[in-house]
Amino acid sequence: MTKTSPPLVSGAKPGIGHALEFQRDRLSLMQRGFTEHGGVFALKLAKQNVAVVIGPDNQKTFFMETDKALNIQEPYSYLRAMFGEVLFLAPHEEYLRQRPFVQEMFKREKMLHYVDVMQEEVQAWLDTLGDEGEMELTGQITHLVQEVAGNCFLGRQAHQQIGREFWDLYADLSKGLDPLLPPNLPLPKFIRRDKAKARMGEILRPIIAERRQHPEQYDDFLQDLIIKEDQAGAQIDEELILNMLLGFMFAGHETTAGQAAWTIIMLLQNPDYLRLVLDEIDRVAPYGVHIDPKRMVALDHISWAVREVERLRPSADLLMRVVDEDIEFGEYVIPKGWLVQVAQEVGHKLPAYFDQPEQFDPLRFAPGREEDKAHRFGLFGFGGGAHKCTGMNFANNEMTIITALLLREYDLELVTKQPTIKRGMGANRPSATVVRYRRKAGLDTAVSTPNATAVPTGE
Repeated sequence: MTKTSPPLVSGAKPGIGHALEFQRDRLSLMQRGFTEHGGVFALKLAKQNVAVVIGPDNQKTFFMETDKALNIQEPYSYLRAMFGEVLFLAPHEEYLRQRPFVQEMFKREKMLHYVDVMQEEVQAWLDTLGDEGEMELTGQITHLVQEVAGNCFLGRQAHQQIGREFWDLYADLSKGLDPLLPPNLPLPKFIRRDKAKARMGEILRPIIAERRQHPEQYDDFLQDLIIKEDQAGAQIDEELILNMLLGFMFAGHETTAGQAAWTIIMLLQNPDYLRLVLDEIDRVAPYGVHIDPKRMVALDHISWAVREVERLRPSADLLMRVVDEDIEFGEYVIPKGWLVQVAQEVGHKLPAYFDQPEQFDPLRFAPGREEDKAHRFGLFGFGGGAHKCTGMNFANNEMTIITALLLREYDLELVTKQPTIKRGMGANRPSATVVRYRRKAGLDTAVSTPNATAVPTGE
């Protein structure tokens, strides 16, 4: 029996297909496709045919065929316009040359240092809140994870040198994300993107030049990147260092900010589970105690909550590949030249793998249930296969630290009871969410500032 290409989802418009709905309400489009056709179906984005594949076996094929029948570089040309040929955006041989540089930054000794930096930065943020007040959580967490990313990846001195201007430029960079339009069209958002990248380069180049001239004066990740040699004995050139730094710090805050905020929000929305988290914090990492590696791994209930947020609120709701060779998914064949993508928000909620999948239930990951282990590719918020996010542990550690330190010092209440998902072409995050906070009774208030009534605003 000859296999055919996947069936088309209903609702395609003449000339544009599903393009407008894809931009405006991707989740409904994906859910409709799954309801109509099951785990493999097709979309039409203007002239581009797209296959969507859902379910652990299909997701396994998607990830394991990457760099074989499926091409990861081509669908992300819009990211190459921002970051150049860095890591998975580069040709495969160049990717293999660069990958050891990234693996170096997440070695155990560096991760231990990052966790210390995370605690210092989170505590410094908490010390600005005062005894009580209200804050817009999403914006505050975004600013916080930027501080963490800058201090971890640049070092304190360089991070102070770049200043807030550098981070503010990321807003224009992010607004240039558009997977549907050619990235070099002379549109205002692309012009602003290119100006922002150029200015960020102007800020970083003198720092890199100074470190090349006086390498003996520095000992941090940035210096490791500047002086490290590849297997052929060649150092990284300045342009690649710039692009790597821009990419690392973008990934280090853009994807983590939303999930960190959602972790706090969903815990506050689920008081029974929140009590388990608070009891664990009191037992494992009470106020004033440094969270060392042993304490970190003992914060199970926070870890499970972070994983449940990955399942329910993945920062990226789609991953894409270009089909280089005809490839089979189930009873269908995806022809060469098509796009193929997975859809986390649907794939993470399959009742065959996750009990009551719409519910926030972190205990599904506890011993005895461990629903994420039913299939290796059932949970894939950080991707999978050879291109699984190298910074996954960094992000999970950061979210654990933020949650533990905030909840052990403050009682929190959601003023915005039901935040919605703010979607874009970049990472998803919560809509503006106001949280009321009060310092817990009996804590040493000497570190607090009197700024108790400030209401920091979000983006």
